[in-house]
Order: sequence, then structure tokens, then C-alpha cells
Amino acid sequence: MTGKPKTIDEYLAALSDDKRAPLENLRKTIRAAASTAAECISYGLPAFRQNRMLVAFGATAKHCAFYLMSSSTVEHHKDELKDYDISKGTIRFQADKPLPTALVRKLVKARIAENETMDKNVGG
Repeated sequence: MTGKPKTIDEYLAALSDDKRAPLENLRKTIRAAASTAAECISYGLPAFRQNRMLVAFGATAKHCAFYLMSSSTVEHHKDELKDYDISKGTIRFQADKPLPTALVRKLVKARIAENETMDKNVGG
């Protein structure tokens, strides 16, 4: 692929099979948990937006990552994330050890709730 991806499908198509498969599954899980969220590319990463940015994901040479775009969500779930390499709003994992579906669903739902709270505080 030449240039930056314009869709999530383009982003995934450019990955090696070993990284594409877990990220396709991550995408499906996010989609199921956030059925009204829109897919987009943000900062070169596959992302989901629901009024505001929700989550993103991607791959680097050494790992895959799930970007919660929220340090507070990571902090609130730090016990469940203790087995992963985490930073402020990011969970890094190896392609051959993908994040559990139930955990991804829980984190996406937490981000939706956080965004809704932010929207209420801004709007009212």
C-alpha cells in the first residue's frame, strides 16, 4: 500500500497475517460492544468514534496495541490489566496472545460510559 490508509480495511490489509488476525478480532469485538460507533482513521490508526474518539488499535514491529484514549479507564481497570504492558491510555499485547474478548468488551463499555459522562458535563 502506498500512502496512509484511508479505511480500517486498508490499514489491516497492509499488516502481516500474524498481526492482522488478532486486530480483525479486536475490531469485531469493539464493533459488537459499540454498535453505533463509526469507524475512522485517526492519527494513522484504526479508530472508533462515538460523538468523540472512543478507542483505537494498531500494530508496531514488536507488538499490537489497544488505545483506550483515556488514562482514567486504564487506571480504573489496572488490576485486570496487570498482565499487560500498559501506559497512560494504551494496552500493548503480543499478536499470539490477544486480549480476551470479555475484557475488550468491558473496556469499550467503560469508554462509552466515560464519553457519555463527559458529554453530559459539557452539554449541561
